[in-house]
Amino acid sequence: MILVLAHCQLQGGQGAETVPGIGVNWGSIASHPLDPPIVVKLLKDNGIKKVKLFDADSWTVSAFSGTDIEVMVGIPNDQLKKLSKDEDNAEDWVKHNVSKHIHDGGVNIRYVSVGNEPFLKSYNGSFIKTTFPAMENVQKAIDKAGLGDKIKVTTALNADVYESSSNKPSDGNFRKDIYDVMKQIVKFLDEKKSPFLVNIYPFLSLYQNEDFPENYAFFDSHSKSTDDKNAHYTNMFDANLDTLVWSLKKVGHPNVSIIIGEIGWPTDGDKNANLNNAKRFYQGFLKKMKSKKGSPLHPGPLNIYLFSLLDENKKSIAPGDFERHWGIFRYDGNPKFPIDFSGQGQDKLLIGAKGVRYQEHKWCVLKKDANKSKLTESISYACAGGDCTSLCPGCSCARLDTFGNASYAFNQYFQINDQSVEACDFEGLATIVSEDPSKGNCFFPIAIISNGNILRAIQKVGGLLIGFTLIITTLI
Repeated sequence: MILVLAHCQLQGGQGAETVPGIGVNWGSIASHPLDPPIVVKLLKDNGIKKVKLFDADSWTVSAFSGTDIEVMVGIPNDQLKKLSKDEDNAEDWVKHNVSKHIHDGGVNIRYVSVGNEPFLKSYNGSFIKTTFPAMENVQKAIDKAGLGDKIKVTTALNADVYESSSNKPSDGNFRKDIYDVMKQIVKFLDEKKSPFLVNIYPFLSLYQNEDFPENYAFFDSHSKSTDDKNAHYTNMFDANLDTLVWSLKKVGHPNVSIIIGEIGWPTDGDKNANLNNAKRFYQGFLKKMKSKKGSPLHPGPLNIYLFSLLDENKKSIAPGDFERHWGIFRYDGNPKFPIDFSGQGQDKLLIGAKGVRYQEHKWCVLKKDANKSKLTESISYACAGGDCTSLCPGCSCARLDTFGNASYAFNQYFQINDQSVEACDFEGLATIVSEDPSKGNCFFPIAIISNGNILRAIQKVGGLLIGFTLIITTLI
């Protein structure tokens, strides 16, 4: 039996009150992504009028047709080489991913982000030579399509593209290894009146440095401050933003507009990633947004995209286990903690997703009388195919006993595999139950019914059928 639940936390309705300038990032690296029409309704119910996507999936983009939601579509890094080499490739991309959506009652596409943090140090320079040429070609294609006045081209950059040797904003400048290409990009943005899109994460400063003053990552404390050339800083965000302002000045383009492409706080996967800290961060940040004060060198209202809308249980955890827990909503569109988009700090929940369909009300857990000699191996197998990032020290499920740890791992694998009976065996150690094993803050999920998941399965089967047909044709 499939449960159909419509989560309607009406106490969270905030449409008209949302602080201007707030958008959200919507990623879908999940085993069971929410269907686009459900997400679009979720955004509208909560008064969110801007969204940033990481690709230009046709089904996703089309779901915004007829709405007033501003859309930023993205081009993944693996497409940069192709787009940088040939203007025809860029024109083809624009035709199929942008132009077809622009018509009366169509999609309000305002930006194209060419690449996503392509200059991360961890990429070892892989995209340094292709990012800017791809931006130029996409811009030419957009201009040729007659859309240059409406749609701006940019690239989403991590805050590590600039640095300060003294940690003071005035010593900021772009990294030496990408200095030349950053000068080119900034000049391009200035000429085209496109924004500099930067991702700033106070949480990562705290995560990466044990000596980082915790309160400096938030907006409600003055226990740590920095003074720099008559500017006073009481939080990391302002200092980081003004480091960028100084960097832009030093390359001769101080008037380039700035948009915060990503900012947020994860709720699990690390000792500092929890609901209380996330609530504290967003409450302080949204109050700042409402004040329209900006930073000392970038005063006035900010345009930002919160990261992120939903949890994504298939994201890479190479940066840390928290990567799968950035959502202000859970995987199923349920709000995690009170957040007030009006910036008034009211203790109220957002409106949850409506029309979400769940799989059966059942979980996979460790048998009470199981032989535990192969338990470690089974847990490792389950975690390799599931998501065990909530089991780490200091995380939401860290206090489970051996039975709880195994059950959590087994259930994650079971749900990701659509509650298949075969996915709840583990050499006879596991069993399926109908009683929710969740404990306290440790939540045992039930998978949702995802049309996106079904479409991927159909595409996979279709590919296999095509391959099979080719084999038969060859044999004949």
